[in-house]
Amino acid sequence: MDGGAVRSLVGEVALGGRAAPSRVLFGPHVTNLGRRRAISERHVAYYARRAAGGAGVIVTEVASVHDSDWPYERAPLATDCADGWRAVTQACHSHGALVLAGLGHAGSQGSSAHGQQALWAPSRVPDVATREVPMAMERPEIDALVAGFAVAAGLAAGAGCDGVEIDAGQHSLLRQFLSGLTNHRADAFGRDRSLLLCHVLDAVRDTLGADRVLGLRLCCDELAPWAGITPEAAADITRTAAALTDYVVPVRGSALSVAATRPDLHTEPGFNRDLCGGLRAGLHRPTPPIKGGRLPDDHRSRPSALDHRGVRQEMALVLQGSVVDPGFAQAALDAGVCDLVEMTRAQIAEPDLVALVRAGTADRIRPCTLSNQRSTVRDPRNPIVSDEAEPDAGHETEPRPGPAAAPRDVLVVGGGPAGLEAARELALRGHRVRLVEQAGELGGGLRLAAAVAGRARMGVLLPWWCRELTRLGVTIETAVRVGVGELDAATRGGVAVLLATGSRDGPRPYDSDAPVVSAAAFEAAVLAAGSVDEVLPPGAVVVHDPVGDWTGVGIAEQVAAAGRVTALVTPDQVAGTQLAITGDLAPANARLERAGVARELRSLLRGVTGRRAVLEHIWTGERRAVDCAVVIDCGHRLPDDALWRARPDLPRAGDCVAPRTVAEAVLEGRRLARELR
Repeated sequence: MDGGAVRSLVGEVALGGRAAPSRVLFGPHVTNLGRRRAISERHVAYYARRAAGGAGVIVTEVASVHDSDWPYERAPLATDCADGWRAVTQACHSHGALVLAGLGHAGSQGSSAHGQQALWAPSRVPDVATREVPMAMERPEIDALVAGFAVAAGLAAGAGCDGVEIDAGQHSLLRQFLSGLTNHRADAFGRDRSLLLCHVLDAVRDTLGADRVLGLRLCCDELAPWAGITPEAAADITRTAAALTDYVVPVRGSALSVAATRPDLHTEPGFNRDLCGGLRAGLHRPTPPIKGGRLPDDHRSRPSALDHRGVRQEMALVLQGSVVDPGFAQAALDAGVCDLVEMTRAQIAEPDLVALVRAGTADRIRPCTLSNQRSTVRDPRNPIVSDEAEPDAGHETEPRPGPAAAPRDVLVVGGGPAGLEAARELALRGHRVRLVEQAGELGGGLRLAAAVAGRARMGVLLPWWCRELTRLGVTIETAVRVGVGELDAATRGGVAVLLATGSRDGPRPYDSDAPVVSAAAFEAAVLAAGSVDEVLPPGAVVVHDPVGDWTGVGIAEQVAAAGRVTALVTPDQVAGTQLAITGDLAPANARLERAGVARELRSLLRGVTGRRAVLEHIWTGERRAVDCAVVIDCGHRLPDDALWRARPDLPRAGDCVAPRTVAEAVLEGRRLARELR
């Protein structure tokens, strides 16, 4: 695509005969923004905000093309989406962005809970997650599916969309037909597993015509080479599809590896670069001959790339895979790996990403942690998509205050996430801000969280906050402890005060004659000493984890990596049970297994005596003992609210209200800053 032309990330690009203002794509993802099964006004505002920030292509949340598919409660249904697509298109076109409707069917990876119908699938292979046995589709269902894609594409085109993107990726029935893991059919759709995809692309191209964009999200590696889709097979599929599609987004993962498509921060950003580059190289190999059974007797020939585009144009490739750094994205374009770059989570975190790059101020881009704590929302609780450092994401319809009518002097006490974000927002509104932190460095609990094994990427927010506060003229003082007297003097002098003093260690429900160190104290000591062995006494380590989040798992990994005998004690059935929310549950347990961490499940820590920790089974009450020279306690924390108790009239935010995650701290800090009058 574009031949030898310079591929600027923020420059205009031709796609299917249309022009996008940048090569940055905002990809389809679950948002839970829908009203029933329609695209809502919240969707419209969400997509329009990214278009205003410079996104070149917006692909809407995947809509089911047939009512047999209802994969999650607020999943869009194409027949209910025309009005919403029209509103999204009008809002985004005003900023120049192309809008494509995401279309798909989840098949056996869906849910029968909402539609109360049997799940559709190529074969009767139980889903690995739900264990539900699906219905094997016969010709009437296959015809209905193909027709559903065509009807949905027609609705999208009628609503003014620039085209559609067909989902044959992670959660898709089309991927299930392409894969030997799930397609065990003996008919034509089993002899040639790409046949259904060809039918769908044919039908959709016929419906769209030559003047609209047809994209394909294609699983190119199921990470199961014994039977699944491999990169080599994907290259063959892509060459076959190239005559009808304008771009392909290579993704990876299967039902066996759901976390692989959008993994959390344990996976290096840009992980699909080699996959995308390999697919590009594979596209230039000769197309293999059509296998027997590809085309039924009634299947007529289809237009070539030259026919449907009017002029021959090479199909574009879109790099996907935790791409969050514009420099990395530009380098991939420069190397010819891809023609566009999907930066979905990066634009959830920073809607103005493209605009900031274009303005030469990329250092102002709010970094994406890739933690998945707020951006992955395929969850029975139906949380709204957002970002821990950008809580406006997903809430664009809520009013935002403008500049302060009468700027004030403000003292922010505490330099953790709540205080940092409050100071930033206050300064943006024109207030004169002084931020005071009692530790020698800013960051509070976030700095310690970033020290936990595998969590270093959480720390990318801290230098960004520091740069922003410096740019905005905030006065920052570290290693300064504020007392009640200073608060009293400040308020008497008309200074507004906001408390963000963080949290402290909570109580321990057990006695121990061995040393006990809290998770926060442990990480602070490791940061200071630079070594686990410098912090802990010799002997076996027990990591007490009554919470089940990333803390206990990460610390257990960290200690085991230092060569220490490590046991993780948890009352849960699975270690790190809350990691299911971020997609890291299975990978985390695999890491613990590889590290040699003993997982003491369904267990309570009752005490430590004589270098032995006494554990009690939560169901039977049976007790047993394990070696223990030291306990690292990852239990719940309490608010550090001494200043607030002395001055309960002052507003507070973050952990000094209730210890939670970075997301709540940032949200509350921002809210208080916006409420200040």
